[in-house]
Amino acid sequence: MKKKILAVGVLSFFAACAQPAAPPAQSSQPVSSQPVVTQTAAMLLPPSQATERAPDVYKVRFQTTKGDFILEVQRAWAPVGADRFYNLVKMGYFDEIAFFRAISGFMVQFGIHGSPEVSAQWRNANIPDDPPAGQSNSRGAISFATAGPNTRTTQVFINYGNNAMLDGMGFTPFGHVVEGMDVVANLYQGYGEGAPQGLGPDQGRVQAEGNAYLKRDFPQLDYVKTARLILDAK
Repeated sequence: MKKKILAVGVLSFFAACAQPAAPPAQSSQPVSSQPVVTQTAAMLLPPSQATERAPDVYKVRFQTTKGDFILEVQRAWAPVGADRFYNLVKMGYFDEIAFFRAISGFMVQFGIHGSPEVSAQWRNANIPDDPPAGQSNSRGAISFATAGPNTRTTQVFINYGNNAMLDGMGFTPFGHVVEGMDVVANLYQGYGEGAPQGLGPDQGRVQAEGNAYLKRDFPQLDYVKTARLILDAK
């Protein structure tokens, strides 16, 4: 079983709570052989077709169960990541997905689709890394989670604190929160680190069982309602 985890324990000094916080990572455990098919899943593009070039600057409004926040993406910071994120937002990928890993003082992570069928399509749709462009994982910055070189797919995280020590490890920021950081900071963090290091959701089970697993076993998690491009962003 290949588990997308980057140097567990190496960054224990990032922890802002009793348990060390591992770097943002994504799991590639096998998904269920009987995926749940949804109407949303049928409308999403396969990774091979999600290749549109993003604008140089664009904004995205996230409506969540705690309120709204707005991200501004700068393609010059991380063009490959900015393009992938743009395509995911444009197809509605982030709708109804959970903020499944939120650690106080560290970061909040999301990007595993609520449908196992969609997760299966995107689990190995890797994009190459973007080299550092002088931007840091400061409070409000957003970056892709990774399992090592050139393994970014759909999972992203927003920094709660100054995590500059992530900058040289492949976590290249591609944007930042420009409105509603208080909403981001208020997303539910009570479950802490994910399994097996902590008591939070297990990424492999999220991929295999989708939102059904999360809503049953972790009912207090917050969710993205919708994520939409703001077309007049400057």
